[in-house]
Formats: sequence, structure tokens, C-alpha cells
Amino acid sequence: MRPKGSAAELEVRRRRAVALLQKGLGNREVARMTGAASGSVTRWQEMYRIRGPDGLKASPHPGPKPRLHAGQKKQLASLLLKGPTAYGHPTALWTLERVAQLIRRRFGVKYHPDHVWRILDGMGWSCQKPERRARERDETAIQRWRQHDWPRIKKTHGATDGQSSC
Repeated sequence: MRPKGSAAELEVRRRRAVALLQKGLGNREVARMTGAASGSVTRWQEMYRIRGPDGLKASPHPGPKPRLHAGQKKQLASLLLKGPTAYGHPTALWTLERVAQLIRRRFGVKYHPDHVWRILDGMGWSCQKPERRARERDETAIQRWRQHDWPRIKKTHGATDGQSSC
């Protein structure tokens, strides 16, 4: 299991451990002081012996390379801002499936819709639901009701007739 901390923080921990070993402390004591396993301390000591300070440097993050590079993600953001109707969808709502289709068509990269969410999240996008409103909604009638009828109907604060409303 990978320890917590950035690559730079972990490198500092390895360098500190080797420095403590060079002061004459034992592997187990250094492991306890740095919060590492004694086997890791032994491995760091060996890497330092073979390669010197370069043996303790942070290594690149393991795992596969992203299938969309930074430039393509920038392009994707501009494509998404045009809205789904620009790509032939009947509604102005982006779904993960629709974004996956757009990525496949535009960049030739196939993603499962569940993974598309990780990409969007990494780009700073968030999940938002459109506000649901009736098509027949009459904004002027609602505004008139709020300004004239509601104040008339609403009870005023402190004006009670001695009866509880509960």
C-alpha cells in the first residue's frame, strides 16, 4: 500500500531516514521515527548505497498514461460548453453517456460512462441537475401573486389571536 503524502514529501522522508542511518541509528529506530517499515528503510539504504542521492528521488506516478492528454481535455471543455444540442441531442442536458459518445467521436477514445465522471471531475466540472419547471409556468402571474396576494395572506409576526397554529 502506498504511504500518504506527495511524491516530494515521501522523498524528504527517505532522505531523512538515510541521514538518520548515517548518524548511526539502527534500522528499526529509524523506521519508527519516520513512520516506515524497517524493510523500507533497508531498501532506501541500499538504493542510496548503489545510486547515491539520486536513488532516493521521487519516481513518476505508477499506472497507465491518460488516454486524453491535457490539450484534448481543454478541447473537450470547449466542446461541452457548446451544449449537447449542438451535437444533435434533443435536450440541453449533458449525461455521462453523451459525454462518452462525444469523446469517442471527437478523439477516438472509448470510455465507460462511469469513468467519464472521473475525467470531468478532474477538469473541475461538477454534477448539476437542471431546475424543473412546468412549461405552462406564467412568471408574471407568479410575480403578481408574490407581490399582492402573499403579503395579504401571510400572518404578521407577533399578531396572534391567542390560538395556537399547531
